[in-house]
Amino acid sequence: QVQLLESGGGLVQTGDSLRLSCVASGRTFSTYTMGWFRQAPGKERECVATVSGSGTFTYYADSVKGRFTISRDNAKNTGYLQMNSLKPEDTAVYFCAAGRVSGTSSEYAYAYWGQGTQVTVSS
Repeated sequence: QVQLLESGGGLVQTGDSLRLSCVASGRTFSTYTMGWFRQAPGKERECVATVSGSGTFTYYADSVKGRFTISRDNAKNTGYLQMNSLKPEDTAVYFCAAGRVSGTSSEYAYAYWGQGTQVTVSS
């Protein structure tokens, strides 16, 4: 059983940076792959980035590659998404997810989800 809580969203301007945090409960956080997903109004939920339990392996959507960085600190039971050079098209609710999966960007592979944090990028 894992409970996730996101924070760090807000209203920023084009080119600004934000760091999202995801605090997880449980004693086995390091055994879970963590993913960040986002959903904009009228659009399907999409995978932004994932990181393996050890932090060694990462995946990024083409739309954010080079701008976003996913990381985790297992000692703090916390995952992060550093977002740089933000664009209006990054505006969405961002969700943290966790699951015992490997190398997948599918939302259906993740068993545990946070409630989301709003990121709004103005032009």
